[in-house]
Amino acid sequence: MARVIVDVMPKPELLDPQGKAVAGALPRLGFDQFQAVRQGKRFELEVSGPPAPALLEAARQAAVTVLSNPVIEDVVSVRFDEGAPSAAQSDTVPSAVDLPAALPQDPA
Repeated sequence: MARVIVDVMPKPELLDPQGKAVAGALPRLGFDQFQAVRQGKRFELEVSGPPAPALLEAARQAAVTVLSNPVIEDVVSVRFDEGAPSAAQSDTVPSAVDLPAALPQDPA
């Protein structure tokens, strides 16, 4: 079994209000080394059988026609990811207890 990863980002010429909000919050939370943020979407498509060029092309077509809005978004990457376990195979889910306990809190 293989997985196809599709990354979609807002077009560079458009405003990204979510990215701007995250960029504003990062310094308040002690992460002042980041200058800008753009927030996009990641899709993981599980496919049965081995990876093949035809599957990748079908994923590209799905990305352009269904997974993205071509007016405001660009499909920036469509690739195979064979190394990661599928969602059905994963037996651990990261939670807040996995994060460092000393994360600064947003005062707002």
